[in-house]
Amino acid sequence: MMTEGMFTNYFLPGIWITIQVTVFSAALGVVVAFLIGTLRTSRLWIVRFLAGCYFEIFRGMSALILMFWLVFALPLMLGWQLVPMWAGVLALGLTYGAYGAEVVRGALAAVPVAQREAGVALGFTRVQRLRRIEIPQAWPEMVPPFNNLLIELLKGTALVSTITVADMAFAGNLVRLGSNESAPVYTLLLVLYFAMAFVLTRGMRVLERHAKASVGQTIERRGLFARRRPPAPTLGAPDAEALPAGGTVGTR
Repeated sequence: MMTEGMFTNYFLPGIWITIQVTVFSAALGVVVAFLIGTLRTSRLWIVRFLAGCYFEIFRGMSALILMFWLVFALPLMLGWQLVPMWAGVLALGLTYGAYGAEVVRGALAAVPVAQREAGVALGFTRVQRLRRIEIPQAWPEMVPPFNNLLIELLKGTALVSTITVADMAFAGNLVRLGSNESAPVYTLLLVLYFAMAFVLTRGMRVLERHAKASVGQTIERRGLFARRRPPAPTLGAPDAEALPAGGTVGTR
């Protein structure tokens, strides 16, 4: 039977490991996404070609098989062993960074051409145009897709349990074997992953509002307790409060 001690001794450390893997993989993924995404917008064809090769290779590669390769095959080739947790972080960060690179490339491509031409007219270098003009305008469009990728990354951290990293999934399997109860253990895992994903989603929604506010855009609050705005009056329709007591519009 699953006890409170099992939760304290197994699930809590597993939650902490899952958080670490998610944070470190997301940090690496963001760096890779912005690097490869911006390189794919370069004017040099060789740079675009190399960045496109990275994107196609890691987008079509299984993160699980990449973890196995880093843990079991790489030591045979180089003679040194990666720590399993960092092998998992590297595999997830490189894989989801490739997905994020397409988000960055698409958002940068959506920036109006006139904005880029204005930067050229001001004498900005390519890096200055990215930093001052293109990325600030493209960032609000990147946040929603990044939110989806972050949730997928969180769920993908369960793969590290296959290379003996003691995350939540690994802890759940240990508790299941010790208590011989599958339904409570896996139900608890579902609830834990959902709770963590919900917190991440709320945080990304706040980030999205700040990103849109920084470029003068507004985002409507959605949710059960969101305040609904009254519908805008129809052009030419009289205001109900301005009608006379008889309920009809007076004529001259």
